[in-house]
Amino acid sequence: MNFLAHLYLSGSDDPDLLLGNFIADSVPGRQLEKYAPGIQRGIRLHRHIDTFTDQHPVVRRATLRLREAGYGKYAGVISDVFFDHFLARNFSEFSRVPLAEFCQRAYALLTRRAAEMPERVQYFLPYMVQHNWLLHYADFEGIAASLRGLSRRASPGSGMETAVEELKRQYAAYEADFREFFPELQAEVELRGSTT
Repeated sequence: MNFLAHLYLSGSDDPDLLLGNFIADSVPGRQLEKYAPGIQRGIRLHRHIDTFTDQHPVVRRATLRLREAGYGKYAGVISDVFFDHFLARNFSEFSRVPLAEFCQRAYALLTRRAAEMPERVQYFLPYMVQHNWLLHYADFEGIAASLRGLSRRASPGSGMETAVEELKRQYAAYEADFREFFPELQAEVELRGSTT
């Protein structure tokens, strides 16, 4: 899952958990031990979400479709972005808080805690806030911009910048994947919550 899903799955009552879940991709290996226990829980939760997602048969079906479309080893990254699109697009089905309000709350918390983040995250956070990445995942242009950014950081020829066209071509199939998978991920996170 991508940024929106990780933030959403953190819940709203534990800022340390949310911060850890947000920064986890920039905290290698055992470096998590440098962080406070609550932030460590967020990092571990993020890693658990990623493992559960990567191993899930529905996600594997989606990534196979992307591999067959020519996206190779980047299929998993692209499917994460697609699933954030469907979460953003249908946010009112999953949260009583409107997406725009959720985004502003998350940005405010993350900005207040920026000094605790790895340097890489401190660098991109202002761009995320300024361009409202989370809200714009709900539209095709926002997804296209996200995929272009990922493509610039990937190996030449990744093709990720074109993946929004694949999303448009097989929109119903990817949405069906999301709707089958996401409730199972929510249930897994709720189950994991007491043991993270």
